[in-house]
Amino acid sequence: MMDVLRQLPTEATQQAVGYPSLFLLVALGSLVPVVPTGVLVSSAAVVAFHQTSPFALLVVFAVAAGAAFLGDICLYWLGKRGVASKNGSKWLKAITGRAAPERLAQAQRKLDEHGTVVLVLSRLIPAGRIPVMLACLLGRMPLRQFARGDVPACLAWAATYQLIGLLGGSLFPEPWEGVLAAVVLTLLISGAPALWRRLRGRLAD
Repeated sequence: MMDVLRQLPTEATQQAVGYPSLFLLVALGSLVPVVPTGVLVSSAAVVAFHQTSPFALLVVFAVAAGAAFLGDICLYWLGKRGVASKNGSKWLKAITGRAAPERLAQAQRKLDEHGTVVLVLSRLIPAGRIPVMLACLLGRMPLRQFARGDVPACLAWAATYQLIGLLGGSLFPEPWEGVLAAVVLTLLISGAPALWRRLRGRLAD
């Protein structure tokens, strides 16, 4: 198994296949929460770190941020159609179903207090993006205003997960080892808030 992991495709093949795949998967992951987009970006950063091209990391950053922004804008546009419709839409129901009531209430308060700055933090906090997006939708925030706030949010998100990948890539000489380390780090960071809330709830009981 390890021999297979070590035999990565050539650098040209990685770039020709990897960049479009990364874009499509991150954009899809912004729409459907079944794709671990943070893991994808961190893993792509590890591979780029071990490449000879001086622009590989920059391309990964640009592709990840651009795909995340496109996915967010598409999801927000679909959600706005549901808000404007008398019968709603499946997309609005899907967004609403993914936001816990207490998280939504908190997001609405933060949005009222700090405006679109909250979008940046929502992208960096695991499970924070959807409640804030739903709060923007219910507050009838225009798409243009949402887009202005979402640009720095996606840039910060891409930079954060790329740094995780760089950390994993710098710790190990082999790319597959760095990818494995980046995946573990990303999953730990993503799961830490939920684990803390569960432990805090048990302690409170």
